[in-house]
Amino acid sequence: MSRIGKKPIAIPDGTKVTVENNVVTVEGKLGKLTQKFRNDVVIEVKDNEVHVTLPENPTSFSEVYHGTARALVHNMVVGCSEGFKVALEIKGTGYRFVNSTPGVLTVLAGYSNPVESKIPEGITIELPTQTDCVIKGANKELVGEYAANIRGIRPPEPYHGKGIRYKGEKVRHKEGKTAK
Repeated sequence: MSRIGKKPIAIPDGTKVTVENNVVTVEGKLGKLTQKFRNDVVIEVKDNEVHVTLPENPTSFSEVYHGTARALVHNMVVGCSEGFKVALEIKGTGYRFVNSTPGVLTVLAGYSNPVESKIPEGITIELPTQTDCVIKGANKELVGEYAANIRGIRPPEPYHGKGIRYKGEKVRHKEGKTAK
């Protein structure tokens, strides 16, 4: 039995969790998330807490799935109440983020043409400076995937460190050519 799966999930004020036929719906100040779970776990709401337990006759898969299901429900509750954010920064001469048209993030990253990326529904973008980008949303999976897609436009290269990286990410630099 999973140690993570045994922990109850506290429901914060202003957040509502409902469970019907293993379909969990979480509503909060930042949005509404719905996810269907397998019948290998039992999800219940008791005393302002969500409990994820194993069924009476657990299979080996249900024991493995127990902790994963609890973590997914916890991410839904945290996302709807507090939200998730990922900060990116871009380094390089002339590299910058531009949010000129609504719903589209434009990245100038050293290519001949700017790269435009459509912002998915449920995601908000903040550009405190031209070289910083903060991606926010209630769905942790969607926020992380969109941040990875933006980083993938121009990953940091190891010689000069140019490119898009997560805020605080350490890029291992390689030594360049040496003259004899």
